Amino acid sequence: MDRLMVTVSGVRGVVGSTLTSQVARDFGCAFGTMLGAGKSVVIGRDSRPSGPDLQQAITAGLLDTGVNVTSLGVVSTPAAALMTGKLAVDGGVIVTASHNPRQYNGIKFLQPIGTGLTGREAMKLKSIWESGEFAQVRDDARGIESRDDTAEQRHVEDVLAICDTETVTSKRFKVVLDSVNGAGCVATPALLEKLGCQVIHLNAEPDGNFAHDPEPIEENLTELCDAVRDNGAAIGFAQDADADRLAIVDENGRFIGEEYTLALSAAFVLSKRKGDIATNLSTSRMVDDLAARAECKVVRTPTGEANVVAGMFAENCILAGEGGGGVIEPLVVPVRDSFVAIAYVLQYMAETGITLSELVEQIPAYVMLKTRRPCPEGAIERIIDATREAFSYQLEARVNDSDGLRIDFDDAWVSVRASNTEPIMRIMAEAPDAGDAEALVAEVTEIAETVTGLEE
Repeated sequence: MDRLMVTVSGVRGVVGSTLTSQVARDFGCAFGTMLGAGKSVVIGRDSRPSGPDLQQAITAGLLDTGVNVTSLGVVSTPAAALMTGKLAVDGGVIVTASHNPRQYNGIKFLQPIGTGLTGREAMKLKSIWESGEFAQVRDDARGIESRDDTAEQRHVEDVLAICDTETVTSKRFKVVLDSVNGAGCVATPALLEKLGCQVIHLNAEPDGNFAHDPEPIEENLTELCDAVRDNGAAIGFAQDADADRLAIVDENGRFIGEEYTLALSAAFVLSKRKGDIATNLSTSRMVDDLAARAECKVVRTPTGEANVVAGMFAENCILAGEGGGGVIEPLVVPVRDSFVAIAYVLQYMAETGITLSELVEQIPAYVMLKTRRPCPEGAIERIIDATREAFSYQLEARVNDSDGLRIDFDDAWVSVRASNTEPIMRIMAEAPDAGDAEALVAEVTEIAETVTGLEE
């Protein structure tokens, strides 16, 4: 199912197949047409080998429509987002496929405040691209290209500004970092060193030749877990390719689950200041329990960073994020930011004086099961309808269909939705007991197989 994905999360495809230099140039023209001649954007990329050609193609399209372009080079997504505000530009572009494997790349378009496009803006951009009607200008009116190499330095400075560096530095934590040969390779060790950490850096060359699949999930992080144990480290951190997501390994070399990144950050922030938290419908109930303890609430939104950020701003939340390892701190930049998560978790450990595993034990525990399956085009609507019907007999169930389908019970939930970034569907469930979560996933999986005729 090799097809170009064009969604609110941007554009993703297989390089040289569905995502070519011509496609990238056309999207550059479309974004430039949407912004208008005379506007300005920043553009950065992760470390994938396909990045330079795609960035050059997008830049050419933007210049053709009279838009000025500032190249940031290889940078993390949060650093690129930060620079839209620092340079007061009209938008941004980051060339990345985030956690997807090497054969993929993508294009994410940013608003002036650094967040992804709204749903309406994304549809407008897609419509311009599909029409092929681009507002190209005369040669003498083409945009001007420039370069700025300060993004990562500025980002680290802004993260340090919200952190008690003296307290963290005093602990001299030994940290193992896995940057998976991605965009976080340069700036992340710099942040950790400024926080007084002794850093053991795995997969530290930003060449895009990923040492393992870049999604920071347990099966991909055995090297990190071993390194934490072998070196007697206090903690292990794993980033994805564009360094917006973070997974954590405790001092025993145990992968604690990517859902804990937001939960730990929320627990720390709520210990300092009171306020609501925004997250999506696929994120663990741990955050709800933590917010309830602080007499605050959780604002739930459809999946997609832009949706979470919109909910955060609409409800004046003090923190936001997603359960896949994404923490959004509006005091720095309103996008997922692994650097903020690193700083907050280290400060939480430093201030409490207890280990990461002990901090984890203080958070109410659930078992979450996440699965993925092929999703033929047009099938998700039929699967949702069939799932809704199958659970209709449970009168106490609460149904939310703002993002696929999520069904909540007293102490558990199950959901099914199409991915915004891959041609798959995600079936997820969470419950206090593993058996209950497995049963919920199995029931929805059977429905999906019946509807599509596809079995694993």
